[in-house]
Amino acid sequence: MKPKPGHTKVFWFFFSKKNKTEASSFVPGALGAVLFALVALCAIAAPVIAPYKPTTIELRQRLMPPAWEAAGSSRHLLGTDNVGRDLFSRIVWGARISLSVGLAAAFLGAVIGSALGLCAGYFGGAVDTVISWLIEVQLAFPFTLFAIFLLAAFGGGFLPVVCVLALATWVNYARVVRGQALSLRSQDFILAAQSVGVGPARLLRRYLLPSVLPSIVVVGSFSAAQAILTEAALSFLGVGVDPTIPSWGAMLNLGRNYVQSAWWMAIFPGIAIAMTVLGVNLLGDWLGARLDPRAR
Repeated sequence: MKPKPGHTKVFWFFFSKKNKTEASSFVPGALGAVLFALVALCAIAAPVIAPYKPTTIELRQRLMPPAWEAAGSSRHLLGTDNVGRDLFSRIVWGARISLSVGLAAAFLGAVIGSALGLCAGYFGGAVDTVISWLIEVQLAFPFTLFAIFLLAAFGGGFLPVVCVLALATWVNYARVVRGQALSLRSQDFILAAQSVGVGPARLLRRYLLPSVLPSIVVVGSFSAAQAILTEAALSFLGVGVDPTIPSWGAMLNLGRNYVQSAWWMAIFPGIAIAMTVLGVNLLGDWLGARLDPRAR
């Protein structure tokens, strides 16, 4: 049945396959953006949102349950840990560590991996062989064990953790960027730039890099989620950031000893990690759908 002329636009909006696809990808993307924005807000405004300092100890309030339970208190919304520290305040402050480490590691990995991928794809030959060999060597190592070894040998802390996680993520960028650079180097606009004497450095910076930037953004979103999850795992194992700094992974490690008597110590940090990684992944899926030229 044909729609009436006045309802044509409405009909095609709801029944067009393209609009259905865009609408179905927009909802998860919007959810991911909201989750990421909430975590970013907690990280930026932690001194304002958190009612207590994350290191404030009140032994008389230790192992207090969440506020909605019978023995809970409205002063401690999510309860307290084994030394009386407010769990809500520690989770809010822990968002700073997770986002800072995740974004810094993703950015550093993007710089290293994109540069190597562009050089491998554009120059080819021996350069491509060496960089491809480095990628294969990196992928051959069980990275979590390698990261534990490095951090145990050289000590933990914010900067060492970021550098170690960047070593884990650079291969993701290098493989994607290398493949695109291999296909782009024979394109007409690259050949035209070479014919007028554009040097390799300027050609990589002005022509190839903008062409692969959408893919770098998409890979960066997933690498940030991977870095957040790995940082939590390293902190859980005791080789992550400084133990005096509130970290979701360290909270999980502490809470596992109180799962039966104080379940909230492990549950709420685990939910925070899961929601953050889910938000970043959903946002990355949406960015991939929007920036993929085949989906247009």
